[in-house]
Amino acid sequence: MDREIPFVRTPPSRFDNLPDFPYQPHFLEHGSLRMAYIDEKASDNGNGQEEVFLCLHGQPTWSFLYRRMIPIFLNYSTRGRGSQPSRRVIAPDLFGFGRSDKPTREADYTFSAHRRSLLHFVETLDLQNITLVVQDWGGLLGLTLPIAFPWRFKRIIVMNTSLAVGTVPSDGFRQWRTYNNRTPDMDIGALMQRACPHLTKAEADAYNAPYPDKKSKAGVRRFPNLVMTDPGMDGVDISKASAHMYATSDQWKTEDIFMACGLKDPVLGEPVMKSLARMWRNGCYYVNVQEAGHFTQEWGGEIARRAIAVFEQQADRADATIIHLTAAKI
Repeated sequence: MDREIPFVRTPPSRFDNLPDFPYQPHFLEHGSLRMAYIDEKASDNGNGQEEVFLCLHGQPTWSFLYRRMIPIFLNYSTRGRGSQPSRRVIAPDLFGFGRSDKPTREADYTFSAHRRSLLHFVETLDLQNITLVVQDWGGLLGLTLPIAFPWRFKRIIVMNTSLAVGTVPSDGFRQWRTYNNRTPDMDIGALMQRACPHLTKAEADAYNAPYPDKKSKAGVRRFPNLVMTDPGMDGVDISKASAHMYATSDQWKTEDIFMACGLKDPVLGEPVMKSLARMWRNGCYYVNVQEAGHFTQEWGGEIARRAIAVFEQQADRADATIIHLTAAKI
């Protein structure tokens, strides 16, 4: 993000009493803007090199979306208590979302600006031994990070997302973008309750908390229009290069990639996720989550347990399918 960008900052009181999300924010400066993130460590320090779970959300959510997965990432192991490595979970809020500053000009939201902010975040915190956890825009952006410094990344958990490489969008995505564009003051809590009927009123309110007014929703409005559905759009080249890297690199073994697909997602559901699953050179572990929709993390506790079972080479506990690389053109 460049300097002198006009922005609004959500009052901290909007985040009081968040259900199942007691984590206090940390802040990192990037130009004139302040990025918020949570940074939690397991109470038991564990053994060996610290494992970092870097959790990236999408639109129109924020790091609150990971509340069901964070305790699992921190504390669950198939090896029993005290035998797992040290765990740390870091979940930033993208600019325009959550507790982070929110530029008010839609033109200030670009793929490259957001990618630079995440690269700056990873480098400034000097994150190593990363398990990258992504969904929605967290994946469109996050899956392009390892190509910049692959030595920092060890494993990847992928939920309902894609790499956008300038192809014609699906009918489902066109419908979503149309709805987004005609709803400039979207009720995000109501949207989340439609997608996730199990949400309580307090949880729906938490999804609304970052956005006290229409002015604060510029990022929410802008993101669907940034998805690279044309080959000339910003972000296509780095996304293609990233896809090529995953298809040709031996860095990631089969058990390093865990994918979970919410089958009720009308936009980034099984066809998209199965295609993405066939990208990895050494294959991946893949599960379908029958009851889940687009916001897969809302069913994420069991997904996190299954992913850790695979990473700890206890794949029989994950009930996952191995999907191998195809000769599909990238």
